[in-house]
Amino acid sequence: MLTRPQRKHGPKAEMNVVPYIDVMLVLLVIFMVTAPMLTQGVKIELPKVAAEALATDTRQQILTLSVKADGGYYWNLGDELDTRQQTDSAVTLEEMSAKVMQVVAARSDIQVYIRADDNAGYGRVVAAMAVLQKGGVSNLGLVTEAPQ
Repeated sequence: MLTRPQRKHGPKAEMNVVPYIDVMLVLLVIFMVTAPMLTQGVKIELPKVAAEALATDTRQQILTLSVKADGGYYWNLGDELDTRQQTDSAVTLEEMSAKVMQVVAARSDIQVYIRADDNAGYGRVVAAMAVLQKGGVSNLGLVTEAPQ
């Protein structure tokens, strides 16, 4: 009597996850390469001045106002002077004035730094300073770069 040879191994019911791991690693590499390129902010060419940096009070909140060469105003509120993260869209001087008054009403000891592009008109920077003064800002600084 002849019998059929028995299979030693049954059908494999497992899912092969190696291709999924490969895809995940490729995606991880892509995100790691592109993440540094996604720095948000406003590209500003700061004026170059040989001056000592002022000491900042780390307990105060900092409002950073950027003035671009085309006249756009951008702002950022945070715990440190952040030169990269800004609002996504430009605001008008009137909108900025209203926002500054809200912020100063909440925290009167706020530090404000103006980052003005080297090619921004002097009048735009002075107008921003006037709005900040009307808003009640008493602690104001200008951000520059050291010459190379």
